[in-house]
Amino acid sequence: MGKKWQIIIILTLSLLTRFIFFGHPNETVFDEVHFGKFISGYYTREYFFDIHPPLGKLAIAGFAKLFDFEPEFAFTDIGDKYPDQQYMMLRFLPSLAGALLPVVIYLLLIQVGLNPLASFLGGLLIVFENALLAQSRYILLDSFLLLFGFLSFLLYFKSKDQTSYPKLHLILFGFFAGLAVSVKWTGLSFLMLPLLFEFIQVIRTKSFKKVFTVLIPPFLIACLVYFVIFLAHLTLLNKSGQGDPFMSIGFQKTLIGNRYADDKATPSNIFQKFTELNAEMYKANQRLTAEHPYSSPWYSWPLMTRPIYYWVNANERIYLIGNPIIWWASAVALLVFVLSLLKNLKSKTINNLSIFLITGYVINILPFIGVKRVMFLYHYFTAYIFAIMILAWLINQRKNPKIIFGVLMTIIVLSFLFFSPLSYGLELSPKAYETRVWFNSWK
Repeated sequence: MGKKWQIIIILTLSLLTRFIFFGHPNETVFDEVHFGKFISGYYTREYFFDIHPPLGKLAIAGFAKLFDFEPEFAFTDIGDKYPDQQYMMLRFLPSLAGALLPVVIYLLLIQVGLNPLASFLGGLLIVFENALLAQSRYILLDSFLLLFGFLSFLLYFKSKDQTSYPKLHLILFGFFAGLAVSVKWTGLSFLMLPLLFEFIQVIRTKSFKKVFTVLIPPFLIACLVYFVIFLAHLTLLNKSGQGDPFMSIGFQKTLIGNRYADDKATPSNIFQKFTELNAEMYKANQRLTAEHPYSSPWYSWPLMTRPIYYWVNANERIYLIGNPIIWWASAVALLVFVLSLLKNLKSKTINNLSIFLITGYVINILPFIGVKRVMFLYHYFTAYIFAIMILAWLINQRKNPKIIFGVLMTIIVLSFLFFSPLSYGLELSPKAYETRVWFNSWK
């Protein structure tokens, strides 16, 4: 089967799985209660405060504007019924981003040297991953983060094939890495990991010219993208709103209808507002110490001991639970991979791709070790995709990959179908539900 057909199959299956039952349920799901309010804020232009950068919310709001979205719904509580079909406009872009991600992973695996069959497997593993599916179908941000981030990796590796300057793919790498950081700060790993590798190469080869041709340009572009996104955010939110108390008097004085019109404080300029907002976002992240019944510590994520209920209505449930076969197979693959690396470390036969994959995993889970705020299973997604790519890489090394591919995909698809009612929020009898709750920690 040619690469073209592999891409078509991956994209078709991905679109089908992401958009079947689209719009169900017609009620608010999990953090839609927060992001729905924020998106509505761009229409009322009343200042709001969020701990995440604005790109994901801006993108959804901008897309909905094309279809004359009106911010009439309050997004008060999980389970509140939507009065009309407008909410589907807000769910479309996250679903589309989630549908494109498997194709990007496939192309990335091809680009870094895996054979077409192993790359095809890698793309299909993302397609049939229940947790990634569920996270992409609602008004949530992670599908943007993952799409922009792994697309930036693809462009970075494509830039290695270019010899002339300026390298277009290197510029695009910085652009999409900047987009990833502009969705969530955890997207910083997508920018820093390639730059770290390039910096090490500079030190090893003493080719200091690369600092100006390879390191600085994408970094500056990412910074510029990040600033421009905030500029749009701050320009749109020009009225006094619920986010005022988080900001200084100088910041609030720039907002229409603020209560400090007669105060002698100097209004903040755009650079001061940008700096202050990012500082307050950092402080707010540090203050998130409240507990949650479905939170989980970082060391439990590879075993998936605590999935998350997103929505419940009688016998219908949306449960952020991964495909156990993929989840645990990737955890085993990670362990085998690390042991292999340790073995090869003695013989000094470790290649750059192996280092990139394991560093990508570690750099995306290591920061959470010191985080005191409440954390959830979805914080593992970026590291998890690296684990999935490691699984594909290991299968790429086997002598009989077609047999492994056939057996593994059969089990994975059956597991996906078995757990899909919990991903889509479909009705299950109490007995059918209990057969899918394998451990007490899953309840």
